[in-house]
Amino acid sequence: MKVCVTGASGKAGRSVVADLMAHGYWVVSTDLVMPVPDELDEPKFLLADLTNYGQAVEVLQDVEAVVHLANIPAPDIRTPADTFNRNMTMNFNVFSAAARAGLSRVVWASSETTLGLPFDVPPRYAPVDEDHYPVPTTTYALSKVASETVAREIARWSGIPFVALRFSNILGPAEYQEFPALWDKPEVRRWNLWSYIDERDAAAACRLALEADMTGSQSFIIAAADSVMTRPSAELMSEVFPAVPLRGQVHGCASLLSSDRARQALGFVPQHSWREHVPVEQ
Repeated sequence: MKVCVTGASGKAGRSVVADLMAHGYWVVSTDLVMPVPDELDEPKFLLADLTNYGQAVEVLQDVEAVVHLANIPAPDIRTPADTFNRNMTMNFNVFSAAARAGLSRVVWASSETTLGLPFDVPPRYAPVDEDHYPVPTTTYALSKVASETVAREIARWSGIPFVALRFSNILGPAEYQEFPALWDKPEVRRWNLWSYIDERDAAAACRLALEADMTGSQSFIIAAADSVMTRPSAELMSEVFPAVPLRGQVHGCASLLSSDRARQALGFVPQHSWREHVPVEQ
């Protein structure tokens, strides 16, 4: 399959391009900035601004599917208005151009923030799953919630399956070295219930979303199997969110963002943990 990856110069984009190429995909990568030299071993790169509809149409010519990662990636990078306007424009342009081109699949990056992050107002329950939606608390999160609505309608019009991946905080081995400083400060990462996703597992989730049997527009939480902490997750919830009920047994340091539906629908099982890179004293 020939796949366009937007946002290919970013952290997630580089991992997705590498994973797809390793699994035999023909990749066309695109971004607003050039990739680091020799970072992407793929000769086909298109410099494009996806807030321009014509350029979105151009980058999706002659491909069969798109993994759309190009967005302002978090709150507070730009002004709230610019974040919302740019993300909505990029997402609509790519979704609409995909429908115009008759692609076979659109996989795109939604966000854990659609579920209520940062949890200044405690979640209704934990582990948080897809039913804890929508709870946007920033214009960034609102841009993702609104884009999921746009995706649902364009999927209905076009018959193209759309898969939104609500990624947790995408991190890699370089960032894992910072985790020990968090272990005695549970308040620091309370904002996303101490969750994360390894960049390699995020890439694998994109590939699985391209391959899964799918109809309509569906959304899935993508998080690591464990938390960033060394203390049991139930203990952290009891201390930091004592009024939040736990649903079922939460064993050890299990993630409090549930990827169960992604496992069932996509076959997504996280393969990587920070614990492979950072020693934990017993």
